[in-house]
Order: sequence, then structure tokens, then C-alpha cells
Amino acid sequence: MIGEKEAATTLHASATDIVLRLRAVGYEALFVGGCVRDLLMGVEPGDYDIVTSARPDDVQKIFPHTIPVGARFGVVLVIDGERRYEVATYRTEDGYDDGRRPSHVSFATAQEDVRRRDFTVNGLLMDPFTGDVIDYVGGRDDIARRIIRTIGNPDERFAEDRLRMLRAVRFAAGLDFDIDPHTFAAVCRHAGAIRQISVERIREELTKMITRSGARRGMELLDASGLLIEILPEVAALKGVEQPKAFHPEGDVWQHVLQMLDHLPAAADGAIDPCLSWAVLLHDIGKAQTRFVDCAGVHFYGHVQKGEEMAAAILQRLKFSHAQTETILALIREHMMFMHVRDMRPGRLKRFMRQPDFDLHLKLHRLDCLGSHGMLDNYTFCREKLAALPAEQLHPPPLLTGDDLIARGYIPGPLFKQILIAVEDAQLNGEIQTKEAAERLVEKRFSSR
Repeated sequence: MIGEKEAATTLHASATDIVLRLRAVGYEALFVGGCVRDLLMGVEPGDYDIVTSARPDDVQKIFPHTIPVGARFGVVLVIDGERRYEVATYRTEDGYDDGRRPSHVSFATAQEDVRRRDFTVNGLLMDPFTGDVIDYVGGRDDIARRIIRTIGNPDERFAEDRLRMLRAVRFAAGLDFDIDPHTFAAVCRHAGAIRQISVERIREELTKMITRSGARRGMELLDASGLLIEILPEVAALKGVEQPKAFHPEGDVWQHVLQMLDHLPAAADGAIDPCLSWAVLLHDIGKAQTRFVDCAGVHFYGHVQKGEEMAAAILQRLKFSHAQTETILALIREHMMFMHVRDMRPGRLKRFMRQPDFDLHLKLHRLDCLGSHGMLDNYTFCREKLAALPAEQLHPPPLLTGDDLIARGYIPGPLFKQILIAVEDAQLNGEIQTKEAAERLVEKRFSSR
């Protein structure tokens, strides 16, 4: 299996080869954007973008495998094995009627192309053969100063593409940079216009933001800029929702979520499971609507059910896939069950621990604890039980099947499910181990029915 270092080397080599082939037939070609930024920061780029003087038709003639994903905007994907490289023709744009896509594109020079891009740190060009960087926008200085700043007037850049406001926050959070004051002020002024952007693009940006390092800071910047209340008002409503200090010394629900984001576990490649990140964000969403205070203190009766209902509406609004929606909602639905694990009968505990994606349930519970009281007793209990239980005890072969019940004279119907569950419960609890014992249990409990 190819290692990360070898994969990065191959990625760079393939991108360099594309530049070489474009230059071999007389065109200009350079690396551009985030890959140049990453290389200057000593980070291996996850992808490479290439900019060229070649027109889209020319690019398609030079390379045998291409996809004209945005040919009318000057963008062609060049396919090399399983890798895809975006090759864009130098261009200028105008007429952003929908706050996202230009209505008119003109082919231009490298300098003109760079000046229509979003942020200075993404506006750098590099010759892959010499390592020379061409900087028309002050991007190298902003990388050194750790600043996210628009290229040119921020009001104009955000009017061209409203999604850039979210991208400014994501880059600042992920790179641990500050946002230039003039750029941030423009985000605050235009935050309401983010609703012009499709929910799919908003969902993609938010997911990128909360599945990399800096997730907490990303949410704090969204809140400070006014973007949060525009796109996730239900999350913004968690601010000021105070909780019992005995269980939540961290403060209100908003602070609880922020602290959980701080502890998100990254995979080897730095990514975080998006279902886990979204479950962190939404698991206590129902508390704002269920908070109740009486002489005994603060309560959130029914917050799990309300939270699942609200989260379902949010996920539908943002057009999540059915599979991701089901996983996130299951995480929310079950997150309070860990407080009961020590009191569960063996069969109930085994059913709980063998549910789909239980590793994510465990991770969410751990984050829930780390974001509040810090007690990991039940987390440790489940980990130890899982380690001690062989797979055949969590998923034992059935002692009886539907065919067995039919052979004993039972008519297929709703009763079948009840019988089979009762038999499996007894099996998981260690009360029965053989088919004969299962038959006796059925005879005793269900023969009259």
C-alpha cells in the first residue's frame, strides 16, 4: 500500500508533468492557489491547481483524458490515473448576477487572472521546476504575517462570490491565521447575503470547517461575523442557555459545544469523520427549547427527542444524504444512553454496543464528557466490555429461525418478531445456550398465543 509521502511525491510529479507538457507545445503554465501557499508553509498539498495560457480546447487536445467541467469558464479537469488536476485558462470575470458565478469570462494574462481570485494567500503562482514564486498581490507577506486578506476591495470580492465569506472563516480557522480587519468588517456587513448561496455549497464549506483543525475557532468566527445566525440560527440560539454547574462547569450549551469541538479526534490524514463533527454541533440543539427551571434546579426534559427533531430539519434543509442523516440522528438519539450502561442487563448492553457505528457513539460520548465534567467512567466501562467480549457473544448465531417456528406450528406474522427477539435476549443474557433451551422458552412463554 502506497504511503502518504510516496502519494504526495506522485501527486507533485504528475502535476509537474502536466505543466511540462503544456510548455512543450508553447504555452505558459504554472502552479497556482492553495498548493503554492501550502508549499511555502512546508505543508504537502492535497491537490494541485494549474493555470495556463492554453485555451480549454487546446488543453483537451493535448491530454487524452479530460473532463470539461467548466470549459465556458476556462476550466478543464485533466485525468491522470485516479488523480484529477484542475487546469484553468488565464481569465477575468464579471457580471456576478447570482452572487456566485460570473456571467461573462474573458481570457487574459497571468497577472489579470490572479487579481480576480479571492485571497492574497491563494493568489500566488509558482514555477514547479525552479521553485520561483510570482506574487502580484502581496500573498507571501500575508503568509508571513498569518493574515487572510482579500485581493483588492473586500466588498467587491464578496459581491462577486458570497461563498468567499465562509471561505475566509474556514481558511483563518484551518490555517490558524487572523482575518484582516477590513476583510472581516466586510464579512460582517454582508453576512445576510450568504443566503444567496446554495445550501449544498454552504454545507460543503461548513463540513470542511468542522472536520479539520481549528473547528472551534471556525465556529467562533462564524458567530462573531454574523454568519452563524444566518445559516445555523438553531446553533446560535445555544448561547446563554445555562446548564447545571455540577455537570457542566464549562458554562452554557454554546461553550459546551465549543469545548467538544476543541477535542475532536483527527484521523491519520488530519480529517475528522463528518458525521461525528455534525453530531457534536447538533447533539444538544434541543436544549434551547426545553430548558426548564424549578426549585430543584435546571432541567432539559425531552431535549434528546426535540434535538433529534430539530437536527432532522437542519440536515434536510442542508440537503445531507440519507445515509449521513441517519447516522447523525442515531448519534444524537443515543448520546444520553451512556449514563445507563452500568445498569443495563447483559443483553441490553450487548445490543447497545453492537449497533452500527458504535465507534462513533463512543467518540461522541467521550467528547461529551471532555466538553463538560471530564468523567470518562462509562466510556472506559464500554471500552473494557468491548475488549472482553468475543465477537460471537455480541453477534451469536441465532438459536431459532422463522422456519423453526413454522415447523412448530406458528403462523408467520408480528408474533414472529416478538418470539425471535425474546429468544435472542435470553441468549445474550446468558440464560439459554442451546436450540432445545430456546424451544422450551418459546413453549413456556408463547404456546398460549
